[in-house]
Amino acid sequence: MGKPRSIDRDQVLDAAEDIIERSGAAALTIDAVAKAVGISKGGVQSCFGAKHNLVNAMLERWGKHYDACFEKTAGVAAEQLSSVEQVKTHVRITATEEALIARAACHLSAMLESKDQKDWVRAWHAERLGKLDVSTEEGRRARMAYLAVEGAFMLRYFGLADMSEQEWQDAFHDIEQWAGS
Repeated sequence: MGKPRSIDRDQVLDAAEDIIERSGAAALTIDAVAKAVGISKGGVQSCFGAKHNLVNAMLERWGKHYDACFEKTAGVAAEQLSSVEQVKTHVRITATEEALIARAACHLSAMLESKDQKDWVRAWHAERLGKLDVSTEEGRRARMAYLAVEGAFMLRYFGLADMSEQEWQDAFHDIEQWAGS
């Protein structure tokens, strides 16, 4: 008997995100992921258990990626910035983040998968918006910049609006200018 094959969790998560990107969240099944990676359905289940846990792992991985992007972009952890500066950094990250498709896949699958995962996405956004002092002009501008960025992101990456790379960059330039970045 040979040594059991080690399963690369990131490879499985990449395959899950790719399935969602190519075929939509409804196509995400344990069997489809197993076939994409070239392992057994049981291999995927031994890594994640149920599909719910696979989607949770996608969200967790994306959250860690976002935090790393934030610190790289801002030069400091989010907690060290004002809520307005956090939103301005979010605008810059969303304009340039390489893994936007993975983010879209995670959010979409999470919203369709379960209440807990939808709650995770809601809490993630609430953490960013809830700290803003919208009684100030600066806070209101930051809120509108955040909403504009999220709207642009969803329109482009959920395939609801065609937007060239130049149009994408121009939109973010306009948002940053309007928000006072």
